[in-house]
Amino acid sequence: MKRLIFTLISATALWTVMFSPPTAPHINFWWMMTASAITLTALSTCFRPHLWKELHWTSSNILTGIATAAALWGIFWIGNELSAWMFDFARPQVDTIYGMKEGESPWILTALMLLIIGPAEEIYWRGYVQHELSARWNANIGYIITTTIYALVHAGACNFMLLMAALVAGAFWGLLYRFFPDRLAALVLSHALWDCAVFIWWPI
Repeated sequence: MKRLIFTLISATALWTVMFSPPTAPHINFWWMMTASAITLTALSTCFRPHLWKELHWTSSNILTGIATAAALWGIFWIGNELSAWMFDFARPQVDTIYGMKEGESPWILTALMLLIIGPAEEIYWRGYVQHELSARWNANIGYIITTTIYALVHAGACNFMLLMAALVAGAFWGLLYRFFPDRLAALVLSHALWDCAVFIWWPI
């Protein structure tokens, strides 16, 4: 448990530096995110070495990853339309999130999200954190705690829409892992494809 807590403290610190208004302007978000993703993946591998054996790249997992990425993009499209209608602050906050990619090469961002950032987040948050919490207590508690923490590490941005986006996405992938822990590969692909779709290919 001490190892898990150490990684969660590390993740919180890294995400706070990346997103917090006092620190975010002084770093390159994408390279900081890449370094953070590699760090958390390394910690996950160190503390749970057999994690990588759960990545089964079957045709079923590949199709599931593509389908769930598309489904989540649709959920976010609907959520964006509803939030823009309900809250005046919604669109400006969403635009702030998209502003993080200004001046960056879309090809480089796509490569980083597809090959490092997206996969690393699932390996850490679901493959390590949710797995360990579920093993310690039960699958439902592991799901709830992981989803909550995943959302809260984004709170430093002081952006309600980002917090809600993290909550919805974390709840979505976490629920899939809750019922299909053997489909971690599908979640890795889903997260990677969704990142690229929502940020680069078909922004909302």
